[in-house]
Amino acid sequence: MKRTPLYDRHISLGAKMTDFGGWMMPLQYSGILQEHHAVRTKAGLFDVSHMGEIMVEGEAAGEFIQRLITNDISRIKDFQVLYSPMCYPDGGTVDDVLIYKLDVDKYLIVANAANTQKDLEWIESHREGNITVRDASEQYALLALQGPKAQDILQKLVDISLEQLRFFRFIDGVVIAGVPGLISRTGYTGEDGFEVYVSTQAISQLWDRIMEAGEEYNLVPAGLGARDTLRFEAALPLYGHELSREISPLEAGLDKFVKLDKDNFIGRDALLKQSRDGVPRRLVGLEMVDRGIARHGCQVKADDKIIGQVTSGSFSPTLKKNLALALVESRFKEEGTQFDIVVRDKLLKARVVKTPFYFKRYKK
Repeated sequence: MKRTPLYDRHISLGAKMTDFGGWMMPLQYSGILQEHHAVRTKAGLFDVSHMGEIMVEGEAAGEFIQRLITNDISRIKDFQVLYSPMCYPDGGTVDDVLIYKLDVDKYLIVANAANTQKDLEWIESHREGNITVRDASEQYALLALQGPKAQDILQKLVDISLEQLRFFRFIDGVVIAGVPGLISRTGYTGEDGFEVYVSTQAISQLWDRIMEAGEEYNLVPAGLGARDTLRFEAALPLYGHELSREISPLEAGLDKFVKLDKDNFIGRDALLKQSRDGVPRRLVGLEMVDRGIARHGCQVKADDKIIGQVTSGSFSPTLKKNLALALVESRFKEEGTQFDIVVRDKLLKARVVKTPFYFKRYKK
């Protein structure tokens, strides 16, 4: 099983470790609830060095990526970040990725950890012309500093003004506590925050410095458990749950990241047909009416017929409710619709509610 360069730090902090996509990762330190609330109210620091980085370079790199993704890369400028699904010809999802435009002919694609090799092979299999595609994951280690106090903490370690760094923008070549790296205003928690890319050799030093800088703000290390409950409250998709080989981005409600009006891209015909004919299934937010938590894979029933299944479900630490995301037949998507979830052979009532369940109430 793979380990990030911060494995020893996690062990020394008493982290409970778990297997995630072939990586030994911290599930929690002080506890999922405590870490979750810390990120919502102050700040948490995540080791996300397991994420994959794929470098695509060449004169036609932008055009090449444009054919691979559903979003429109021509709309972004240098030092902007683009979120996009990548699809198979039938509209199913290869992965959802972040794309950093480093230069007109140089892009960094950040892939989900478990999908890195698959994505690399998929991208390479469609490579044409004078384009180079390489796995750059060994070059990068990655920290995510998330929460309303994230800017105050990181600002202590850099000479640039982070206030000027807008959402989904990044700065490359910046020195953070003596370590050169890349800072982007991105994250996966529904809060303000930053993702910091540095070399694997420098990541331990940077982790220590950020934790020291965050002491006065009660910064805590946070694990995958809190990362999942935080992204779930913000209704951010997790590959293998809300997106998969069998689930299209339109079914997952990611319509704004699917630009059907742009030139041909892989999966366009299938997605265009879904859009014209009506998407057969839709991802909806659910609030449990009966007591119980609906988990991934639970069947959704109406009139004793299976109409879908739960993709993610949890107690919401922020909202103090049992919530879920489910992929159901589109005719059941309207807010207020009630149906049953099969939880441990019992039928529990749930109703469709608006998503995201949580959104931050401050501007950054």
